[in-house]
Amino acid sequence: MGFISDRLGFGKKKQVQDTRTALDQARDPKSRQGLSGSSLKLVENLLDTGIDGRGPFDSAAQVADKALAKHGGDVDKAVDEVVGDTLKLAGASGFLTNLGGFATMVVALPANVLGFYVLATRMSAAVARLRGYDLAQPEIRSAVLLSLVGADAQDLLAKAGVVAPTGRLAGMAAQRLPGPALMVVNKAVGFRILSTAGKGVFTRFGKAVPVVGGAVGAGMDVWLMRQIGAHVRTEFPAASVDVG
Repeated sequence: MGFISDRLGFGKKKQVQDTRTALDQARDPKSRQGLSGSSLKLVENLLDTGIDGRGPFDSAAQVADKALAKHGGDVDKAVDEVVGDTLKLAGASGFLTNLGGFATMVVALPANVLGFYVLATRMSAAVARLRGYDLAQPEIRSAVLLSLVGADAQDLLAKAGVVAPTGRLAGMAAQRLPGPALMVVNKAVGFRILSTAGKGVFTRFGKAVPVVGGAVGAGMDVWLMRQIGAHVRTEFPAASVDVG
C-alpha cells in the first residue's frame, strides 16, 4: 500500500511536480475547459454534496449533530462514530445507490472513486464541526478539501502563498483569505485528486486485480479512508486551541 498512499499524499514521498502542475493550472484564469472544468465540477460536487448534503445523503452537520446527540455531547466519542461509520460505508458494496443520483454527475472520475471522495469530504467536515469549526466559513470549507490530499496540502498552500499559522489546515480560518486565493487552492485540490486518483492509482490498481477487484477495492477504500480519518483528527483539533 506504500505506493498508493504516497500517490494520494499520505506517504513519505512528496509529489512536488504534480503539486506544482496543479497550482500552475489552477492559477490560469482562462483554463476553463478539459481538466480545469472537471476540477471545478469536482470541487463543487464535493462541497455541495459532501458538506451540505443532497437528497437522502445527509449533510456533514447532520451527521455530526446526530453523533453528538447519541453520545450525550461527548465530542471524542462522536468523532469516533463519524469516522467508524464512514469506514463501514466506504467498504460496503453498493453504497452509491444511497447517494440520490450523485453517481450520475458528470466529472472525470469513476463513480466509485467519486463516491469515496464524497464520503471522505463529509467525514472531514463532520469532524471539523464536532471540533467547533463553522462549515459555512469559506476557509474551513477549503481546509476540508485540503485534508483529502494528505501531506500534499502543505505543498499546495506553500506554492499558493498561503501559510497556516498553526501548522494545521484549520489555522486558515484566522486569515480570512480572499475568495480568489481560496478558489485557486480549491481548484488545485481538484486537479490533484483527478490526476492521481482518476487517472493513476485507482485505475491501474483495479486493472491489476480483475478477479478479486471488488473485495480488494473495498479493502483499499477502507484502508485509505482510515488514513484520511487519522489525518483529519490531527488537522482539526478543538477550535478553541487554534481559532480565536
